[in-house]
Amino acid sequence: MSKQDFLLEIGLEELPARFINNATAQLKQLFEKWLQKQKLEYEKIEIMSTPRRLAVLVKQLSDKQPDISGEAKGPAKKIALTEDGEWSKAALGFARGQGVDKEDLFFKELKGTDYVYARTFTAGQKTNELLKEVKELILSIHFPKNMRWNQYSLRFARPIQWLVALYGKEIIPFSITDITTGNETFGHRFLGEKISIDQPAHYEQLLEKQYVLVDADKRKKLIEEQIQQLSKEKGWNIPVNEALLDEVNHLVEYPTALFGHFDTSFLEIPKEVLITSMREHQRYFPVENHEGELLPYFVTVRNGNDQHLENVARGNEKVLRARLADAAFFYKEDQKLTIPSALSKLENIVYHEELGSIADKVRRVKLLTEKISSKLTLSEEETKKINRVAEISKFDLVSQMVYEFPELQGKMGQKYAQLQGEEAEVCLAINEHYMPRFSGDQSPSTLIGSVVSLGEKMDTITSCFAIGLIPSGSQDPYALRRQAAGIVQILVEYKLEITLEQLINMSLEVIKDKGLLKRDSEELAKELLDFFFLRVKNLLQDKGSRYDVIDAVTSVSYSHVTNTIKKAEAIMKQVDHQDFKDSVESLSRVTNISKKHTGDRNLDTSLFEKEEEKRMYDKYVSVKNNVEKAYLNGDFEGILHELVRSREEIDAYFDSIMVMAEDESLRQNRLTQMKEFAQVIESFAKFQQIVFS
Repeated sequence: MSKQDFLLEIGLEELPARFINNATAQLKQLFEKWLQKQKLEYEKIEIMSTPRRLAVLVKQLSDKQPDISGEAKGPAKKIALTEDGEWSKAALGFARGQGVDKEDLFFKELKGTDYVYARTFTAGQKTNELLKEVKELILSIHFPKNMRWNQYSLRFARPIQWLVALYGKEIIPFSITDITTGNETFGHRFLGEKISIDQPAHYEQLLEKQYVLVDADKRKKLIEEQIQQLSKEKGWNIPVNEALLDEVNHLVEYPTALFGHFDTSFLEIPKEVLITSMREHQRYFPVENHEGELLPYFVTVRNGNDQHLENVARGNEKVLRARLADAAFFYKEDQKLTIPSALSKLENIVYHEELGSIADKVRRVKLLTEKISSKLTLSEEETKKINRVAEISKFDLVSQMVYEFPELQGKMGQKYAQLQGEEAEVCLAINEHYMPRFSGDQSPSTLIGSVVSLGEKMDTITSCFAIGLIPSGSQDPYALRRQAAGIVQILVEYKLEITLEQLINMSLEVIKDKGLLKRDSEELAKELLDFFFLRVKNLLQDKGSRYDVIDAVTSVSYSHVTNTIKKAEAIMKQVDHQDFKDSVESLSRVTNISKKHTGDRNLDTSLFEKEEEKRMYDKYVSVKNNVEKAYLNGDFEGILHELVRSREEIDAYFDSIMVMAEDESLRQNRLTQMKEFAQVIESFAKFQQIVFS
């Protein structure tokens, strides 16, 4: 069986950079599944991409499927033969179905019964015929947005301009719209030309000669090396934002890094504004000195060679100058805005048609943070600052700077509050109350910022749920999942003694007081708690907890997030030990049999007949008291230790005592004893959910 390389290249109008990573991941997965389904052997799959192409190179792909020989089982012998010993209609039908002659049938015993069998043979199809199906793989790629062009019904990210499908030297024929596959591709739009590919293995090298680097990883590495070289030559520090680097990589086919400069007068603008303008709007890398101070330079990446870089730099400088001039104007004008006047303008900005204005939201957040503060141990000064932050947290939304650069909300609030003489902690918290802004972002650095962040996020989640804006599938326009994850993160990192249930109930009280609650509050509270469950579960998984351990601790409660984390950590330290397995089995015997308890009875120790019952009761009292003390101290490893230590008394009890005694009073008393002990055990976890191999 011979092997050859296969190349697929989809040539396109420039793809948006944000589409490419997902598209290449899909291509690889689609090819892997298809090759596996077709039982085609290959060495490896390489995925390549530029803004103008998506490519797949399958190395050492076998030229045909393997032939498959086997046996097919038919009816039993007594059905397969007639009384005369001839093949029955059932047997002949089986032979036709398997594509064999009746002479190829034979009998074989299976579990004491003879069955008719047929030897089957399926010849493997040739790879060059199967590869025509690749067209369907291309059409099954999903993009965030699609477009149509000309009269075609096809919807794709961008118009397809050319297709290469080459197996060895053979072109695999198929068409999409009016584009037919061939072996011709295109180099750099301005520096390259159309070329023919003689065989897939030469694809990368041939395109490099046409100023196209198709290996995205190599291209990215080259950009990093060029930036590092500039940094070394100039004595600069060039912070490389990974997301920006990835985006720039998918904007160019042949990268060349260069630098430009801007007027030093623009350094009077806050650093965050300059970086945002350069990074988010121009895709430039800012330049700092080794003390972290911004310098009047920038680094950009050209899609081309190193010819006439000075002209390219001047063009970029001109564009940036206009951007920074606008930013300087906004910054100057915004300083005329006072906080009271800004707050009054929030009355006219609609937050949501059913939830009122931004000012209405601010008032709700202020009420909610007051309720949260009352549950925490805070000084009078901290409470005062929290109230001030909640009151002015959104004032920068009416600034021209935030209108132009929405990603600077909070950051400009901090700057403008400083200029107007607000306390340093208040200014910082205005920025930090948005944190964590995204997955992996840090929590607020201050308790003040954290409390307001909790209030702001809880109001958003609860108010959206209250009017039916609940995330479903991939739809989450208000980023409620991210905000719920942020709440869980803050509760854990600050070890706040406040539960999710308390946060939900306080938030619902505020929503109800404002007349926004249009659903049953108990039902809504349950939905909200369920919504938070997945965030808690994800956090436990991130911390390395097993799925069964997660089920065990969250089945009891997960409202106190910090305690839930500590329980899981305590169990994870013991779960692989044999002694712990034995103890869990003993604890589970108690909780399992306790389910048979009915009614509302008090334990009567006078009904104890044996010493084991008394010892079990003494152990229960001791464990209960020690567990209560350990809960007060937050000693969850100690609680688990206390429960595990009760194994000896539990095992002795079940060895000697028949819980389900015939005597009704004895039986009910023993079940009551089990029920009371089970309540202590299950205050920690439902141990029966832990799975041992």
